[in-house]
Amino acid sequence: MRNHRFPNSSHREAVLTERAREMRHQPTSSEQVVWQAIRGCRLGVQFRRQVALGRYIADFFASEVGLVVEVDGGYHQRLRARADERRDRWLQRRGYTVLRVQESLVLRDLSAVLSVIRQHITARRE
Repeated sequence: MRNHRFPNSSHREAVLTERAREMRHQPTSSEQVVWQAIRGCRLGVQFRRQVALGRYIADFFASEVGLVVEVDGGYHQRLRARADERRDRWLQRRGYTVLRVQESLVLRDLSAVLSVIRQHITARRE
């Protein structure tokens, strides 16, 4: 079945790359908080933000350990749950671990979020 939104894969990649660039320049407040805490190998691995992985854009990605970190607000819980499940399965089939953290937890208890991210990094290294 042909995807009519993207006539070919190179067009899709270009669209995703441009969208990721736009998203890097307009992060949510919770994404900005997480980025300040994990950038520059602060957790022992290099994270990139708003990275195109196949047909999806990951909020944060550590290629060294194959870890995708997604910061989800209320929009994801209410309107994106099914789509997020499909997306997570697609990424997992390609060997990535997807960690979803709630925006409210990021803003309330960043240290807990960072602890969970560290645990996933450690587990992926084993």
